[in-house]
Amino acid sequence: MSSLRLCEKEIVSFMRETIIEAKKAYHRGEVPIGAVITLQSEIIARAHNEVEIRRDPTAHAEILAIQRAALIMGNQRLLETTMFVTIEPCGMCAGAMVWARVKQLVYGADDPKAGACGSVVNLVENPCLNHQIEVIRGVLEQEAKELLQAFFRERRGK
Repeated sequence: MSSLRLCEKEIVSFMRETIIEAKKAYHRGEVPIGAVITLQSEIIARAHNEVEIRRDPTAHAEILAIQRAALIMGNQRLLETTMFVTIEPCGMCAGAMVWARVKQLVYGADDPKAGACGSVVNLVENPCLNHQIEVIRGVLEQEAKELLQAFFRERRGK
């Protein structure tokens, strides 16, 4: 169990905020992924994918949230923070979380094609790296998965 001791009600509440962010991305034609970063049970940053809008392959929700949190904290080290994400982070985002020293990751649905937190590879819990992140998987999984599936069904015209 996490040393941050978030209660289940807080975890679900913060994950609902990631769903709100993901819906913002969905309505803007972006892959619907949302992220929220908390410190001491307070949201300090939130973001959603902006890859298409910015024409920037690094503008994932997690990266944007990390950048915003670092500005708020005045430090590139996001010690004692929790990252909430609708979908399992990719390698780029998982690596950024390790470099930023995020303490805990909570996510909704696994990403069996690109997930870097256990599905394809596991960067966040890798003992070879100098930082490991505590992970809670499957929070509001069905909601996150359904939003992503609806987006891609719509894109494919089915």
